[in-house]
Amino acid sequence: MTKEEIIVIKKIAFDWCLDNVSHKVYTMTEFYTEEYCKFAELIAEKEREECAKVCDGWSHANGDDCAEAIRARGQE
Repeated sequence: MTKEEIIVIKKIAFDWCLDNVSHKVYTMTEFYTEEYCKFAELIAEKEREECAKVCDGWSHANGDDCAEAIRARGQE
């Protein structure tokens, strides 16, 4: 993952938090906890997809099953 991709994901997480916590009053610690949790969730999602793409189409070692299992981890 590139630095630019991480920055884009950070902006998405920040915007998501602003949209979803603006109806409450939060301390800075609570706000940043929400922001960093969303950031971590988005990073993990991106990394899972990149890993799954490596497995897509492999004819050996059940590559498609592996890719499906990796993607399913985000649905837990």
